Amino acid sequence: MSVQLEKIKELIELRAKAHLGGGQKRIDSQHQKGKFTARERIALLLDEGSFDEIDTFVLHRSTNFGIDKTKFLGDGVVTGSGTIDGRLVYVFAQDFTVFGGALSEMLASKICKVMKLAMEMGAPVIGLNDSGGARIQEGINALSGYGDIFQNNILASGVIPQISAIFGPCAGGAVYSPALTDFNIMSKGTSYMFLTGPKVVKTVTGEDVTQEQLGGASVHASKSGVAHFAVDNEEEGIRLIRHLLSFIPQNNMEDAPCVEPTDAVDRVDDVLNTIIPDQPNKSYNMYDVIGTIVDNGEFLEIHRDWAKNIIIGFARFNGQSVGIVANQPMVMAGALDSNASRKAARFVR
Repeated sequence: MSVQLEKIKELIELRAKAHLGGGQKRIDSQHQKGKFTARERIALLLDEGSFDEIDTFVLHRSTNFGIDKTKFLGDGVVTGSGTIDGRLVYVFAQDFTVFGGALSEMLASKICKVMKLAMEMGAPVIGLNDSGGARIQEGINALSGYGDIFQNNILASGVIPQISAIFGPCAGGAVYSPALTDFNIMSKGTSYMFLTGPKVVKTVTGEDVTQEQLGGASVHASKSGVAHFAVDNEEEGIRLIRHLLSFIPQNNMEDAPCVEPTDAVDRVDDVLNTIIPDQPNKSYNMYDVIGTIVDNGEFLEIHRDWAKNIIIGFARFNGQSVGIVANQPMVMAGALDSNASRKAARFVR
């Protein structure tokens, strides 16, 4: 066998090893929890065969606490680019099978690299988060990595779309970055966002609290407003990301995709004549108005369960994507409070 063929064989073997992440046993454990692996999530998200991985063989370089004896190719995150409906996107997916997805210096540098590439190319960046926070063995180097990620979040804000999906327990530094992004999706039952876990809360305050009460999808979707969407499972969340991208542009210099409407432009719907009651002190449902006037009755609502007295979301008029902000007379007579004002203002921005 020639030297070239040996090198190619070695490369194929290394790639297969990298694809196993933390090993088959940990992959099986991930599946038993009802969760996909990082690579399975990317495969579901992107157009088939479009993923182009970068930094596949990166290893951590820490020697503290004997961690140098345990190394995995890729170091806990899968990064690269691909397409969604033919449009370029950059993606990173944290791999919970490797050190629980904990962030290291090299893991952070991989994430920062795809964020910078996304900004240079003017393409959305999508983060699939599943992490236990900072890798304690690396100490200040791991925390410094979070600072670099936050800095890139700020630089990318308003320039390219940033979408985060929380598909596992995210604690400590792992929750700051998703909260800084434009859209945040959480899966019910398997994803959590909190600064410190229930055990720390119990130790410091003496209060017993569950993970769900502290930072579950329902809490962030209905009370804190941190999560824009709460989905039943990961497949639904990934479909939602693809659907959401169809309404928004690649960057702040381009227009959103135009979709040819299938309903008549001169349609007349008599429902509009009866929706608003004659008595001014009676309420009506704003969803009826929105569903009647937008293309194909299609409306992608954001923050559905938070500050319900105002409605926000994306729709299309004559194929062109638009944002909708509407008071909801059915809740608090549509009056604005602080949460509703924040909800609308964040969406307009």
